[in-house]
Order: sequence, then structure tokens, then C-alpha cells
Amino acid sequence: MLISHSARSLVAKEFGQLFLGLVEKNEQWQPPSCIIADGLMSTIVNGVAQEFGVPWITFRTDSATCTWITIHISKVVHQGLLLRNNQGNMKNACANIPGLENLLRDGDLSFYFTIFLADKSIVKDFYLQETLAMTQASALILSTFEKLEFSIITKLSTIYPKVYSVGPLHTLYRTIFKTNNSSSVKDGSFRKEDRNCITWLDHQKAKSVLYVSFGTVVKPSHEQLLEFWHGLVNSLKPFLWVIQKDSIPTNLPIELEKGTKERGFLVDWVPQEEVLAHPAVGGFLTHSGWNSTLESIAEGVPMLCWPSIADQPVNSRCVNEQWKIGLNMNGTCDRFFLQKMVKEAMENQTKKFLGSTKEIAKKAHDSTTESGSSFCNLETLVKDIELMKVN
Repeated sequence: MLISHSARSLVAKEFGQLFLGLVEKNEQWQPPSCIIADGLMSTIVNGVAQEFGVPWITFRTDSATCTWITIHISKVVHQGLLLRNNQGNMKNACANIPGLENLLRDGDLSFYFTIFLADKSIVKDFYLQETLAMTQASALILSTFEKLEFSIITKLSTIYPKVYSVGPLHTLYRTIFKTNNSSSVKDGSFRKEDRNCITWLDHQKAKSVLYVSFGTVVKPSHEQLLEFWHGLVNSLKPFLWVIQKDSIPTNLPIELEKGTKERGFLVDWVPQEEVLAHPAVGGFLTHSGWNSTLESIAEGVPMLCWPSIADQPVNSRCVNEQWKIGLNMNGTCDRFFLQKMVKEAMENQTKKFLGSTKEIAKKAHDSTTESGSSFCNLETLVKDIELMKVN
């Protein structure tokens, strides 16, 4: 990220020169009619857009809920209404975010409080300036769907003239390209997928396997890995675990080696969408990143959430309490607790989760059909861009 002011100024200058070359008359291409930019490039893009009189659209890769939280907290901090080390003030802010009253806990917003309430922090200045600039965009694109976050999307519509919810993007991609082959949808990863895991899943009973992945950023400690490992083995459930070879502890206890050999499959990386769609998968132990959450929602797989950073605690809170499609471990890493939670998710609450996950999965897929809200929103976005022109 371009956190320092000097770095952003340099990139803004270079981007401005690049854009100038694009808008000058050239027979090779039409001049750009708008700019679509990541939310964390807002100050750079906003300045260039104003200079050239071109509309710009911000694209957020987190949920509508987390986008709304980011905007709300940045505004109250900017107005001086939320102060550092005032716990009562912070609790009040947490409990009274419009549309999310009484859903969130203080811990769910620790990332936002750390960022926006830091003393003289370059990181605070970066996020605050980027978020405030982001609200100047002509429109907002979100990877979510209306029937999942309708009330929050509506609130975002009070800030942006247009909000285009076009998710889940991976299922929308399949609709557009008329394919049901989930392995054809690239996730952008440079890691090589190990398809032996699919062969292993083919030999497991339906809804019996717990899929475990904490993404590419979250790195459990050595002690946490061992606690997870004991909990997985002791749950007596088959498990498919995405874990890097260099993360596997040496001198693994014999009971873990034995239990893994009997019921587990360890792999460096997997085609996650295909894994979640596999009939053998009955649960997903996840870090609650937004892409993983959406992919699990689309396939109707209940989640066991172990959030740690950024938007993950908010996502897991929504999964558990708002959408009721999974359980929230609230950051707890204990073998006995995990064993209990796995049993709860895959045995005791199976019927409850199957009903809610199937219902939301259907809504996700319906939204990306040719008559669905996300598909239609994408078509509207394309048409709106075609009507845009540089002033």
C-alpha cells in the first residue's frame, strides 16, 4: 500500500500524466469515460478525476457491512466525536453504528479502533484520508448481493448516487461465461493447486469432511497449530487442511500423526471453490476473509469462524448472529473448545444450518442468474459507463 504522503504524491503525478496521454485524441483508442479504482487508491484517483472532469467509481473488496463501518467510523473520528482511550465513547460507537445496533462487540471493531484512533500515525492518516476521499466517488461497486446485505446497501446509497452490488463474483463469472466448471474460475493465486485433494474427497462420505483454511495472510503460531491439530484429530471427523509444509511442526506427537493418517489430508493449496462445492464437505473452519465467506455462502457450507484481523471479526459476527449459517469461535484457540465446536457445527446443529445455508445459497445463486439482481446490476453498470464522458 502507498501509505506515505510522498509515495502517493509521486504516484498521483505519474497517474495524472498517464491519464493525460489517454484522453488526448488518438486513433488507436477511445478516451476513457471513467476510472474504476480500489478504495485504497481513492486520494490519488479522486485528484486526477477532478483535474480531468471524469467520473470515478470505487470498488471495495470487503462486505457492504465493513464498508459502511469504515465510512462511519472515519467520519466520527474526523469530526472529533470518537476519542482515543475513552472506552465508554468507543462502546457507544460500537453499539450505535446505524443499521448495526447491538450486533457488534467491542472486539469486532478492534482493527478499526486501532487504525483510526492511533496517535500521530501515518497509517491512521492514510486510512482516514483514503476513506474520506472514497466517499467522493460517483458510485460504489461491491462484491455482495442484495438479499444478503440489503439494509446496509440501502444506507450506502445515501452516500453514493449509485451502488452496484454484483456478487458473488465467482458465481457471476460462471453465468457470464456459461460454465459450471468451477475450476475454470481463476482465483488469482500464484500457488499451484494440488488436485489430489479432490480424489481424496471423492472417497469420503457426504457432508462428513471439515475443510480447514486460514487463507494467505493469517499465520497461526506453533502453539495454535498444535491446538488446532489436536482438536481436529480428537473430533474424529475427516478433515482437509490447507497448511504450508514449512508450517508443519517437527516431532509431531504420535497421536496426531496417527489421527491425520487415518482421517486427515494435508495440502499446500486447493481449488477452494471446487472443494467447497464437493458433496463430501460438510463444514468450513475459516479465518472469515470476505472471499472465503462468500464462496462458502454460495455453496451452502456451514462455517466455523476463527477470525483474527481486519474485517474478519465483523464477517464472523454476521455469519453467526445475523445470517445464522455458522459458529463464531471469537478467536479462541483451544483443542477441547475446537473439538466441541466441530461437533456442534457438524452434528448438533446440522439440521438448523442446512436450512439456513441452503436458503442463503439459493439467494446467492439466484442473484447471479441472468434475471438476478447482481447480473442486472452489472449490466446497469456497463450501460452507465457507456453513457459517461470526460467533461
